[in-house]
Amino acid sequence: MNTAMDEPKDRKKSVIVLYNQVGEDWYEKLKDVDPATLGFEPEYPIHVSTAKEEYDDIVRALRRVGYKARAVNLEEDLKKLERVLKRSRPDVIFNLVEHFHDDADLEPAIAAMFDLYRIPYTGAPPFALSLCQRKGLTKHVLQDNGVATPRFKMLRGPTVPKRLGLRFPLIVKPAREDASAGVEKGSVVRDREQLAERLQNVFAEYGAPILVEEFIDGRELHVSVWGNDPPEVLPPIEFDFSELPPDHPPIISYAAKWNPLAEVYHRVHAICPASVPKRLFQKVEQVAIQAYRITRCRDYARIDIRLKDNKPYVLEVNPNPDITEGVSFMDSAEQAGYSFEQALTKIVEFALERKPPPQPSPEPMPDLPPHDTSIPVLPPEP
Repeated sequence: MNTAMDEPKDRKKSVIVLYNQVGEDWYEKLKDVDPATLGFEPEYPIHVSTAKEEYDDIVRALRRVGYKARAVNLEEDLKKLERVLKRSRPDVIFNLVEHFHDDADLEPAIAAMFDLYRIPYTGAPPFALSLCQRKGLTKHVLQDNGVATPRFKMLRGPTVPKRLGLRFPLIVKPAREDASAGVEKGSVVRDREQLAERLQNVFAEYGAPILVEEFIDGRELHVSVWGNDPPEVLPPIEFDFSELPPDHPPIISYAAKWNPLAEVYHRVHAICPASVPKRLFQKVEQVAIQAYRITRCRDYARIDIRLKDNKPYVLEVNPNPDITEGVSFMDSAEQAGYSFEQALTKIVEFALERKPPPQPSPEPMPDLPPHDTSIPVLPPEP
C-alpha cells in the first residue's frame, strides 16, 4: 500500500493566526486621546493595542521561534474561511475567532469546520465553546460533578420570583455574554427593589436568560490552566479592589476590564503570583483542573474563582482566553518562567499533537471488462 511521503524534518511548520474583525476598532480612537483630559491620574497606559496589533504580535513571536506564521482576518467572509481550509491549508490554525456574523453562538461552528477538514487548531473544541457560553448550564454541570459554584437562579424575564431562594447580596449578569459584558457597578444588588431594577436593565439590553447568583464578597483569583495530559495550573492572579470608590462593589466590571478612559480601569490591580497559602493553593489547583476537565477545555483556559472561608467557588470557565502579552493568561505563564514566544509555542505544540496521520493513497482500481450496454434479446412469450 502506498502512503503519503513523510514531511522533511527541517520544513517549517505553518501556522495561520485566524480571527474575525469587522468595522472600526474602538481602541484606534484612543490614540488621539490626551491622558491629561481624563480628569483623573491614569495608572496604566490608555493607548492599548488594537486587535490587529495583538494578532500581529502573535505572528511575529511565532516567526521568531521558527514557525511560518501569518494572520488572516476572516472579515465575516466564508470564502476566506474556505480558502484557509482548502487552498492555504496550514499545519495548525491558531484559533482566535470569537464570533461570526456578529453572533457569538457561531464560534463553535467555526471550530467544527476545522474538525471537518481535519486541521489541528489551538484551544477548545466545539463542545466546550458551546457549553461555556451558557453560564447556567455550565454551573449545573459543575455542580453535578462536585465543583462548588455560587448558588444561582436562571430567569427568563425581568420579574423577581416570589420565592427567590437566594440570599442577598446578589450579582446579576446576562447569561449568554462573556468578557464581563453587562457587568457594571450596579450589578451587585442588596435587596429586592435593587434586584427588580437591575433585572429590568439587563433584560432591556441583553434579553433573557439572566443569571442571578449569590455574591461572594471574597478574594478573586483568575487561575490559568494549560496542557492536556495532564493539565498544569499556572501561578494564579489575584485582583486588588482596595482603590475602587466606596460605592463600587469589589468586582471586575466591563469598564474595569476594557475601558482605559474609565477611572475604575486604573483602580483594579492584578497581582501575580497571588499570595495563597500552600494548602489553599492545593484546593484551588484541584478545583481549577476539575473545572477544566469537566467542561472539556483543551490546551489553555482560565478559571475565575472566588474564595469564601478558604473554599474555592468557580464563577466562570473561559476557554480560549485573552493571550495578550503581559496580560492575564500570559502574565501567569511569564511568572511560571515562560516567555511570550515559549508560551505560544507550547499552545501550538498542544494542537500539533492532534495532527492526524497521513492518509494512505487509495489503491488503483483493477481493470474491469467493458460494460455491455446492449439491450438483451428476450425470447418470445409462449
